[in-house]
Amino acid sequence: MTFKPEHEIYRRRFSRNLGVGLVLGAFVLLTFLLTVEKVTHGHPMDALQGKPYVVQPEVSQ
Repeated sequence: MTFKPEHEIYRRRFSRNLGVGLVLGAFVLLTFLLTVEKVTHGHPMDALQGKPYVVQPEVSQ
């Protein structure tokens, strides 16, 4: 029993899926690295908790 030769469409589909997978992986890696950077440097997370990140002016008397 012999297998049929692989059709061209399957090679195209594989390369397209590989490209989409690499782009998705790069996006996930970028998101992860930005999250790690933000957490390790202790940036304020008030904006994520519904609090505005606004510096109040000092009132001098």
